[in-house]
Amino acid sequence: MSALHCITGPYVVNNVGMSSSRFPAVVDEITVRLIAAVVLVIAVVALATSQWWLYAVLAVDFTLRAALGPSASPIARLVQRWIRPVLRAPKRPTAGPPKRFAAAIGAVMTVAATALWIVGLVTGSTAASTGVVVIGVVMVLFPALESVLGVCVGCTLFSGLMRVGLIPEEVCLDCADITRRRSATSTAQSVG
Repeated sequence: MSALHCITGPYVVNNVGMSSSRFPAVVDEITVRLIAAVVLVIAVVALATSQWWLYAVLAVDFTLRAALGPSASPIARLVQRWIRPVLRAPKRPTAGPPKRFAAAIGAVMTVAATALWIVGLVTGSTAASTGVVVIGVVMVLFPALESVLGVCVGCTLFSGLMRVGLIPEEVCLDCADITRRRSATSTAQSVG
């Protein structure tokens, strides 16, 4: 289990309502993976059928989710309302800030794909079309890793940026202090 998935009970209690924006400090890992699965389906359809306008749809969704939180994202709302309730798996709390960072990466990628698609439409540029396809492959790979394997590429990058000091520890205290997670996990295991 990765360090970002080891959210302690006290962290949830103390941070459930706190965040630097409307994005929650704690999110359900299962819901996040289901959102990634929906994104994966849309990205596969876009890539397989050359329906590049779907990247504009994803760009809006990722931008809303990164800027305003999952409650503003149509895909997240769909998952939370219709898909997640069907699964009986217990919630698995995980830190929200790395997931927000991952959504921001998705926003940048899909906005870039949308811009390249428009450039290709206007100019007929094959380089722009190639750029859309390359981004499309990444937009299949990243959500596939998240939804199928639970590997969040954006979260891994977030963690690396925290380690080198480019993202301050205050952004995600539980992400930064692995000793708190280890001591809380060992305490929980000895009690349980």
